Amino acid sequence: MSIAILAKDLGKEYRIGGPQKTYDRLGEQVVDMMSAPFRRAASILRGDAAGAAELKKRFWALQDVSFQIDHGEVVGIIGRNGAGKSTLLKILSRITDPTVGEARIYGRVGSLLEVGTGFHPELTGRENIFLNGAILGMRKTEIIRKFDEIVAFAEIDDFIDTPVKHYSSGMYVRLAFAVAAHLEPEILLVDEVLAVGDVAFQRKSLGKMSEVAAEGRTVLFVSHNMGLVQTLCQRGIVLQEGRIVFDGGASESVECYLRTLETMGQEDLTTRTDRQGAGEVRAIDLTIFNGENQATSMLITGSPARFEVTLDGWMYGMTCVLTIFDHLGRPVTKFQSDVQGPDDEINPELGHKFVCEIDEFLLMSGNYRVDIWLRGGDEVQDYVQAAVKFDVETGLLRGRPVRATPVNPVSMLMPHRWRTPE
Repeated sequence: MSIAILAKDLGKEYRIGGPQKTYDRLGEQVVDMMSAPFRRAASILRGDAAGAAELKKRFWALQDVSFQIDHGEVVGIIGRNGAGKSTLLKILSRITDPTVGEARIYGRVGSLLEVGTGFHPELTGRENIFLNGAILGMRKTEIIRKFDEIVAFAEIDDFIDTPVKHYSSGMYVRLAFAVAAHLEPEILLVDEVLAVGDVAFQRKSLGKMSEVAAEGRTVLFVSHNMGLVQTLCQRGIVLQEGRIVFDGGASESVECYLRTLETMGQEDLTTRTDRQGAGEVRAIDLTIFNGENQATSMLITGSPARFEVTLDGWMYGMTCVLTIFDHLGRPVTKFQSDVQGPDDEINPELGHKFVCEIDEFLLMSGNYRVDIWLRGGDEVQDYVQAAVKFDVETGLLRGRPVRATPVNPVSMLMPHRWRTPE
């Protein structure tokens, strides 16, 4: 097969701000403020933009990344938060340049890396379709031939002549994906932006990606959903701390990635650096309790359970979401503090702590992990993947023994009863 993408020794360095300066005397602060413009001007004259912004700390998002992808391959890019997945796709789509190394692309590239990538907010949906087609190097006749199909797929017929700045995030992503997938790019780069759309559109988009792959085009797909990676991809590349740690079959890549998550679930939350969010308030502990009020890493199907999330601060309107994933990285259930129920209560004595109580834990025996998502001040404050790992043992659900079978494994059971003939 001919080469579609060739990456050689790719590296991407970012400069970020250092620790906040402290001053012993007011005079020191005044002198520093007066000299700052001269320091920045000197940095600009030296061609050091990062120095002009006084960004001191160096951070390598990618290091020594090399691989080859042939035309027609469907490859999953997987890894923990901050592993460098999105940075890699931005380099391949020419949004950013590598600090070192090179990436060669052989073919037209369509990319969907974040909502509205490549769209001009003042232009209408119709105008953006033609603009994106022109960027891909397509002729006007080619774009016209695909136009009706794109609009129908995106389901925005009534708004096609409306400036896209007025679109909802769902409309934005539907049109962006429709354009990226239908304008016949030879290489399609897709980040996990599809999570913005509704379930029906996600299903339709995944079907389109399968169709694109079946046509022999190259697809790079970033996702945390290991089931999708195994379904869509023949190959996986696992990134960890900006480096490739595995490159091989999709199933083997998923196994490698899940092993890294197992180690994450055993780390102290206060030492975790692979988290996202504004960080004004962070989760510093997640403890699981069983029905006997004992801290544990083993729960029993059908028995009570309690999850306690301790924060290092508080702000108005704080909300917490706990999402549980199975051993294949598939989400099986989640608990949201902002979705009110009649038994919920507000208890000032809890301090900086969220407590989620479950009367009957319905997950079947197996291995699971919990992700924490905190929101406050109208933005995400903290997101920690695999904050804790736990196991579930077989138990009783309302007196009925429950057991998983290797032939037909399931993750969740529902309370139920049977009516049978004599």
